[in-house]
Amino acid sequence: MREMRAPGLGLAVAALAAAALCAGRVPAEAAPAAAVARAPPSAAQAPRRIWYRGPDVPAIAFPGGRRQPIRSLLNVPHAMAFGDYVWDEDGVPPGPLWVRIDIGAQLISVFRGEHEIGTAVILYGGMGKPTPVGAFHILQKAKDYQSRTYDAPMPFMLRLTSDGVAIHASNVRPGWATHGCIGVPMDFARRLFGQARLGDAVLITNNSKS
Repeated sequence: MREMRAPGLGLAVAALAAAALCAGRVPAEAAPAAAVARAPPSAAQAPRRIWYRGPDVPAIAFPGGRRQPIRSLLNVPHAMAFGDYVWDEDGVPPGPLWVRIDIGAQLISVFRGEHEIGTAVILYGGMGKPTPVGAFHILQKAKDYQSRTYDAPMPFMLRLTSDGVAIHASNVRPGWATHGCIGVPMDFARRLFGQARLGDAVLITNNSKS
């Protein structure tokens, strides 16, 4: 859905740490974009991945009682700016793709099985068109989709609801929102679209409301 101006749409402190996700990914609202690192540190500076082993492996809770163990997360120690993303699937074994979106932290995380392979800053619904929370599945894929309701392009569209809420490519920038959809950077959307399949699980939460 078309992005719309949303003055005052703030960024919550990242609540991903509560679910054992990296707290360092808080979108850098105050820092100039040019001063924000747009790539993960080199292997010589920091490991590319954070591993969890042993009996205390964290898990993501889904509605209905399902718990998804997490074995590794991308190490993103820098604050990501609007339009930034990290994608690294090197060494990650095969597994089902699923997505976790935290509206409060304004972040998306893409997992393959028990391992995170992608993360990005997002846009979400505002101005009376909130993004719904809950467990969803990908219902439709369309590379070049045009919204009939808003007469706007939704590239690399992954539909989540019958009334048009979807993940799709957007110009992710400060102060903007969608009509309920999840907007992600274009290159990130292309990668996600290429790997997502119909029926893949998407969990949308809002950890700023706790």
